[in-house]
Amino acid sequence: MNDLLCSALLLFSPLVSSMDSCALSLGQGQMLRCDHHNGLFTRGIGVRVLQQSTSASLIVMAATFKLRRGRKHKREVEYPWPDKIPVDDSGTHPFTYVNRFKPLSKPPKKVLLPFERPLAEVQRKIEEVKKMQKETGLQFERYINILEIQYNEIMQEIYSSLTPFQRLSVARHPNRPTCLEHVSNISDKWLELHGDRAGYDDPAIVTGIGSMDGMSFMFIGHQKGRNTKENIHRNFGMPTPHGYRKALRIMLEANQFGLPIITFVDTPGAYADIESERKGQGEAIAQNLRSSFGLRVPFISVVIGEGGSGGALAIGTANRMLMLENSVYFVASPEAAAAILYKSAKAAPKAAVRLKITAEELREFGIADEVIPEPLGGAHADPKETSKRIKHAILRHLRELKSMSPEKLKEDRKAKFIGIGHCEDIELDAASTRNMKADAASISESTNNADPSQLKPEPSDNGAIDSSNVEEIESQRQQYIKVLNANKPKGFLQKLIKQIIKK
Repeated sequence: MNDLLCSALLLFSPLVSSMDSCALSLGQGQMLRCDHHNGLFTRGIGVRVLQQSTSASLIVMAATFKLRRGRKHKREVEYPWPDKIPVDDSGTHPFTYVNRFKPLSKPPKKVLLPFERPLAEVQRKIEEVKKMQKETGLQFERYINILEIQYNEIMQEIYSSLTPFQRLSVARHPNRPTCLEHVSNISDKWLELHGDRAGYDDPAIVTGIGSMDGMSFMFIGHQKGRNTKENIHRNFGMPTPHGYRKALRIMLEANQFGLPIITFVDTPGAYADIESERKGQGEAIAQNLRSSFGLRVPFISVVIGEGGSGGALAIGTANRMLMLENSVYFVASPEAAAAILYKSAKAAPKAAVRLKITAEELREFGIADEVIPEPLGGAHADPKETSKRIKHAILRHLRELKSMSPEKLKEDRKAKFIGIGHCEDIELDAASTRNMKADAASISESTNNADPSQLKPEPSDNGAIDSSNVEEIESQRQQYIKVLNANKPKGFLQKLIKQIIKK
């Protein structure tokens, strides 16, 4: 309110520039006074301004303000600075107070996954005994210790034999530590950077500059929420094209200033709504993929939750890919794959086994370079210990990458992805072609060999062409033409095949 009055008085600044003080007459006996020298205002709404100058001349000004009544909103304090910033070696740095991301005021509610139900009964007994000990004053420490040992043994048995779909449930746990939590735990100081230089700032992708052990890094990651309100704000960790363009901007800045890039992957996939497609979702991901292979700085990616398809790959084309023990990486979610392959989402556990999505399986395929073990019970059981293990793994691989030249880093990154997967030529046996149609079987047999229409006679040692070789090639060519004619193509396709045969 006072800001509005000050702004109104500034409109009359040419008239009151030589005045020492002014008074605004308010309704119901209220008054707003202003000292011209220090510009201090008190409370009130100005209706009539009476001003007297030092030359004893009187200037009267009238001003009317029509203000719409509304509900008073409490001003949000974005960056709450403490009264005194610690100066000891506690790890607290002033930069930590500049970031909007803060610890939750209340600890998250404990959530048990379906396969953890055997733990619920033991946990209930432990709580009952502790409550009884508090009420009666009797000592039940021995009994509590026995129950806690039993609890740990059951948890060890459960987590040592998790199925792929159960690991997916752990990766999606609502209390699993997010990207910003890991960054806050592993960095000495950290400052978040916003915007894609095109007017947008996608909260599903967080970026920033930070330091670990005195070295500077660029951090990029998918950010999920820790509760429903945060998840809605972060779009459940599913970025739009603006998020990927924001990540690309930070990658190029890191490349320009020679800063290693650390990315944290945790997304179900890119946000696939109509608006995102209209704004170039696929193009934004493709730009990231192309530009990532030209980076001349060390690039390490850590999968901390679920890595879904191109949405994860857009910031995951790194020199080294590390995965937490219970994280997953997939081209399509098990639910989507089950709906396509088995026509029912209920077959998701079966699809998860066939997709090979777990960290250990991907390490065997050469996609993941290292599996980082998690504390017993998952990363959400001890987030700080998980972050500590991530930090040690990152620094260990970084020492190896920093010894490489920029060109060697580019070649190493390309070689990693070129070496993923392989192709094999498989000859179909009689059992495989038994139920084929005659035309399909003939085509499959011809594809096992070279294309007869492209075969040319090979000269002998003396340079002459063997006539028997010519006859054999011509017979194969005629057989190939016969197979094509059996399909009886029509129209444009038929003309195109004839032109190919003539050539």
